[in-house]
Amino acid sequence: MPARTDIIRTAACACGQVELEGRGAPIIHTECYCADCQEGGRRIEALPNAHSPRGPTGSTQFILYRKDRFRVSRGESLLSSFTLKDDSPTRRFVATCCNSGMYMDMGKGPHWVSVYGKRFTGEVPPLELRTCTRYKPAGVELPNDVPNHPSYLSVTFMTKLFLAWIPMLLRR
Repeated sequence: MPARTDIIRTAACACGQVELEGRGAPIIHTECYCADCQEGGRRIEALPNAHSPRGPTGSTQFILYRKDRFRVSRGESLLSSFTLKDDSPTRRFVATCCNSGMYMDMGKGPHWVSVYGKRFTGEVPPLELRTCTRYKPAGVELPNDVPNHPSYLSVTFMTKLFLAWIPMLLRR
C-alpha cells in the first residue's frame, strides 16, 4: 500500500505567526541527547522570552520529514537561522517574532529536515527511539518505552532514513 501523502501536520511558533507543514507520514519521531542539540537548545533558550525546544531531561524531540514534503506555509520572513560553528552546514531556524525554535536543516546533503517536536499542533506520531543517550545529563534515567541508543547509529534510524531517500532518488 503506498504511503499516504494527504496527511498534513502543522507546526507553529508560540505566537502563531510562523507555520510549517509536513505532508504525509514523517520519516521518524526521535528524541536526541547529542551535545549539539543540547547546545542548540541552550542558545535558543538564551534569546529574550524564548520558547525552549528541549524537554525537561535536556533532550530535543524531532519529527523528521523529507525535504520534498516540508514547507514553511506562513511567516517565512520571520525565520532566522544560526549555526553552532562557522563551518557547519547545519542551521537551526528560529521564529524571531517569539524566539521559538522551529526546525533544523543539515544542508544540501541530507534529504530531510528535523522539525522541533514541541512546535507541532494536534496529534503527532508516537516517539520511536532516542539517540545519543550517552550525552544525557547526569542523573537522567530513561524509560524503556522505546529503544535508547548511545549514538546516531541505530539500525532503525538509518533504515528509515535510507527508505525515505529512495523515493526522492527515483524522482530525479
